[in-house]
Amino acid sequence: MTLQSWLDARLPEAPAALRGRIASLVAAHPEWEAMPRQQALLAASELLMQEVLAAAPKDREAALALLAGDACVTYAFEAAADQPEELDALADQAMQRIAKLAD
Repeated sequence: MTLQSWLDARLPEAPAALRGRIASLVAAHPEWEAMPRQQALLAASELLMQEVLAAAPKDREAALALLAGDACVTYAFEAAADQPEELDALADQAMQRIAKLAD
């Protein structure tokens, strides 16, 4: 199953604008198909958060990127739920990656 098909199967379905923003990012990064799903989704979130941090204040497009980044982190943990023994490590990794963005 591709990353995009996995995202498309998520219920409840996210709003169209949010789905579209994530889908365009996933399409732009075919290399993510070779990664574990949760890692690909953390990478997507990282890129989206970089976009938010680089945006001008009150940029409405940045709001969509922020929501999409949040959704990608949520999806990463949903993807990892089949391996609960790895959730602590994933949480630590996600926090470290997100914290680095502030530098």
